[in-house]
This record gives sequence, structure tokens and C-alpha cells, in this order.
Amino acid sequence: MRNKLVAVAIAGALAMLSVGAHADDNDNVNSLSDLFTQGHVDGELRLYQFNRTYDYDAASKPSARAFGGSILLNAQTASLDGFSAGASLISANALGSLAENPKRVDTTLMGASDSLTALGQAYLQYKNDWFMARAGDQYLNTPWMGNSDGRLLPNSYEALTVDFTPVKGWDIIGIRELSYKSRTSSDYFDDNNYYPTTYQGDTLYGGNQGLPATAKQTNGTWVLGTTYVNGGLKAQGWYYDFLNFARMGYADGSYVFKTGTGFDPVIGFQALTESGGGSDNVLVANQLKINGVAGTKVDSSAWGANLGVVIPNGRFDLFYNKLDQENGAVGGGSIISPFTASYATDPLYTSSMIRGLVEAGPGHAWKAKMTYGFFDNRLQLVGAYAKYTTDLNGNSHDTYFDIIYNFDGFLKGFQIRDRWEKSSGGINNLNPGNKPFTYNRVMLTYKF
Repeated sequence: MRNKLVAVAIAGALAMLSVGAHADDNDNVNSLSDLFTQGHVDGELRLYQFNRTYDYDAASKPSARAFGGSILLNAQTASLDGFSAGASLISANALGSLAENPKRVDTTLMGASDSLTALGQAYLQYKNDWFMARAGDQYLNTPWMGNSDGRLLPNSYEALTVDFTPVKGWDIIGIRELSYKSRTSSDYFDDNNYYPTTYQGDTLYGGNQGLPATAKQTNGTWVLGTTYVNGGLKAQGWYYDFLNFARMGYADGSYVFKTGTGFDPVIGFQALTESGGGSDNVLVANQLKINGVAGTKVDSSAWGANLGVVIPNGRFDLFYNKLDQENGAVGGGSIISPFTASYATDPLYTSSMIRGLVEAGPGHAWKAKMTYGFFDNRLQLVGAYAKYTTDLNGNSHDTYFDIIYNFDGFLKGFQIRDRWEKSSGGINNLNPGNKPFTYNRVMLTYKF
């Protein structure tokens, strides 16, 4: 765990003082006091109920549930000559639910403790029309290093981020990540989702957790990426150097053909390649078996395609992904993804609510997805079916439904969401004995 910069800690504390007001124009700051009186505060309240229900009674993998609430408070000072500071205080509480049956708790929601409080963000920032630099604890939003924000608290990172915008719609982004706070951790550590629960005191739940407690710490991550949006075109390319783990190149793009008929075809493509190895590679040095296979190197290659159509109030998509098997590679060619492994929050087209090819390993998958909105899209219905055919974990399939309602008027900001997925076959840690199970998540949120 790294020591925080004193300047960032002070900035975070000061930012939380900006609860007084917020101005219409934060550029008009004439004094130090204006930094706080013209600052901005927002937040979110969450109340989640998770249930994992297995279709049989297995003592080694009993059905599990979790219930809890959280509050996320974000504060940012106004800008003084482009400089500002921000902080996020995050706190979750099991609301007494752990006492009901502590041996059958879904620890992915907030861990195994009754409460969890941390600084999600505490940063200094400089920003103008074409450049932004942010240093300190922060949320990131990149394809393979993001918030994974499907629980009570999001992931965050101690990092330096720079973002150049040469022209509108085009961004060039550089990141140096130093340490990581998972969504069940109370502090920042030099680890990732491949390390074991409680590694050096980290309450890291829900990750791959295959490495031994004696594994050496990671040295962080270097990231360079670019994104471009223009009309119906969206494209991005990224390079990640997950130090001591893998080097990844990733690109994807999509185009929506505007026909003027209300039915707009969509095409998309994505590709990924990974490499790595040597004595300093943590996975190789510890002979970690991912999907049952250890290796002497990291070697992954994947691609995907998307065909879809945007219709009035909805969209329909067909997705496909292929991940090649590689002899001698860790996981037989499995994708090494330090911050999404076992979270199923990667950007592959065919990833489901609880898994994808990152978790299932080499093979191929297809997915059909339909989204439709009612009442000016306040009510959204989502249905999907995904099928995985893998080389190391057999065949499996997932059926998914998602109902989302966003209130308006007096209750604007309040959302009710119910996510349901039934998984059958495949990976043993998800489907013991190759039996089906159901995951239901009821999520109430209020943004203010």
C-alpha cells in the first residue's frame, strides 16, 4: 500500500468543505474563498439486494444472499486559473444482514464486514479547453481499467491521468496507475483481481484470487489510449502495460448508418492481443493455473463482430467473439485482465452479467440482445441470450433480463432496477457440478 501525497489528502479534505453552494459559472473565481462557495457537490444513495440461488443444495457452494446500502458523496471546488480539487467519500453498510447467516453471504456486494468506508477520490486537477491533468485517487473509465460499478461501491485508483483534446471529439489519454482500491476494499493496495482475499490486509472479494499470499506486489500500470466520436462513428484504441502481468493492445469501433427511416443499421468490430513473460511475471513465476492451465508466457488473441439495428425506442444486436487457444500460454491463451477478471466488466461484446470469455477461456461465443424503451425511455427492458463454446470449460449459456425504471418529476433521480440471469453449465466456480443457478439483483438508487 502506497503513502498518499500530502497535497492530495489536503485537497480532498478541502474539497469536502465545498458543500455550501454551487455557481452557474465556476470560471469566475476571484478569491480563495470562492473556490469553496462556488464549488459543487453531488451524490448517490444505493440500496441493493443480491441473491445467488443454486438449483441444488451443495454444502461446498450454498446459495448466498447479501443486502446493504451505501452513500457516495462527491465534492469539487470551483476552478482557479484552471486548478481545482475534488474528493469522494464512499460508505457501505450491511444493515445487520450479515448476522442472519454469515456463512451464506454474497461477499461480492461489499465484502464480509458490516461496514466499509473509504475515500473513493482525492485529487488535484488542472483543466483548460484542450488539456486536463488529474493526480491522486480517482475513478477511471477505460475499457480494461474502469469503475466496475455494479455493486455498492466502485473501483478507484491512485493514478496520474492526462487527456489531450486536439479537436472536438478526439481525445488522447495517458495514465500511470500506482495502486488499486477494489469495490470491497477500504484502502489502496499494490495488487489486482488475481491476488488472494486479504492480500497484505486488502479485503479483496470477488476477483480471481488465485495467486498465493507470498506473490510479489505489482508495480502498477501504464496506459495510452485514444478515442474518436464523429456522427455515427465511434472508435478507440488502447495500449495497457499491466506491469508484472501482461501487455495488451485493444481496439474497437462501430458505425451507425443514418437512413432517415427510423431503422439504422449498426456494424462493429473489436480486436485484442496480449503478450508477456519472463522471471518478473507474477503469473508465470507462481505457475498460476487460470482455467486449469499454467504457462511460461502470456499470449492471447481475440476478435469480435457486431451486427445490429437501431429502431424507434430500441435496438437489436447480434454479437460474436473468438478467443484463440495458445499452447504454453497462461490459461491456454486466456485473456489476462487484472481489473475485470471474475468481475465480468470487460468490454468484449459477448460478456454477460456474471461471466464472459475472460472467465471462460479460449473458445468462441455469440450473444443476442434486445433493448426497448417505454414512456420516453423512462422504462427500459433488456433481454439477452449468450452461448459459450470453450476449449477448457465446455459449453454454457446465460439468459438475461433487465428492467429499469427512472422516475420523473418530484422523484427525478430515483431509479429501480432488477437484473436477473440464469446460468447453465461451464466454469466450476460459477456452476458447481455443472448445474444451473440464478443470480437476481434488485437495485434502488437515488442521485442528487
